[in-house]
Amino acid sequence: MAMKMNRRQVLGSMGAAAAISGFSVPAFAKTKINVGALRFTSHAASFVAYERGYFADEGLDVEFQFFQAAQPMAIAIASGDVDYGVTAISGGLISLAQKGAAKVIGGALQEEKGIDGQKILASNAAYDAGLTAPAALDGKLWGITQAGSSFHYMGSKISAAEGVSLKYKPLQKVGAIIGALKSGQIDAWSIVPHIAKALAKGGAVKIIGNVSDYIPDYQVTTVFTSAHNAAKEREKTKAFLRAFARGADDFNAALVDKTAGEAAAEEMVKLIHKYVYASKPYEKAAPAIRNGAMRINKGAALNAASVRDQLDWFKAEGLVKGSVTFETLVDPSYVRQI
Repeated sequence: MAMKMNRRQVLGSMGAAAAISGFSVPAFAKTKINVGALRFTSHAASFVAYERGYFADEGLDVEFQFFQAAQPMAIAIASGDVDYGVTAISGGLISLAQKGAAKVIGGALQEEKGIDGQKILASNAAYDAGLTAPAALDGKLWGITQAGSSFHYMGSKISAAEGVSLKYKPLQKVGAIIGALKSGQIDAWSIVPHIAKALAKGGAVKIIGNVSDYIPDYQVTTVFTSAHNAAKEREKTKAFLRAFARGADDFNAALVDKTAGEAAAEEMVKLIHKYVYASKPYEKAAPAIRNGAMRINKGAALNAASVRDQLDWFKAEGLVKGSVTFETLVDPSYVRQI
């Protein structure tokens, strides 16, 4: 004899079955979210969380939207086209936070002593003309995506420490900067190691220094979302951060701390290769991916001191309003501050 069940009975049975099996029904089952990313190794936590089902475990149905610079991603977050993103703090992001449209909710990539980080690069032409160290940057042309980008911040901090003056060339996209550096249209740039080392190994540029020597503990990228999500969608936002943090743990164990073993490292590189250097044969892409592994903060912890320093620089340069505070930019309620 067939037995009919009403909706409440069906849901109750699902909950009981889940409890018996040791699993819980995700609070946001099949909730679709768009996640912004760049095709960088530094965005691996999101890729790992997606590929290994950590987002799905939280009930989040993720679709990636890829960008070529930080500021367009910030605009997409504010407009609602993207729900969560990972990228560097930019003048655009700070301005959107000031308007009540965006919030930083966690940390991602960070410079850390003892771990090879971002590199300072010189074009071959500039190197041959004497640009063999950051101290020789005076008057040189430095590549940036836009004014107020992380590349602008890094260039300014490096030149200030060396007591030299730089000229800046906005080129909108990372790919355009790479082309300009290789052709000698710009003299210098700084970028994450998986790109820097690959360019240098190929003979296209020269490495002349390390960003960490000038900006120690630099919080290179942050996790951010719309102000609405931060304030009104707290459980969904926590779910995203939990999945992201699990991805970061796997990445760090495999390629940064190297505690997971060689098989796990190889598996991680293959996973990342789906998103980074995907057009290159695996054998050529793998060394760059391995060499580009920098720390992604455990639990998406945020280096508040670094974020404050960046905010102070943007205000001092007149790139954002002087009234913007740390609390305007950051919702500190989600993750630990370090």
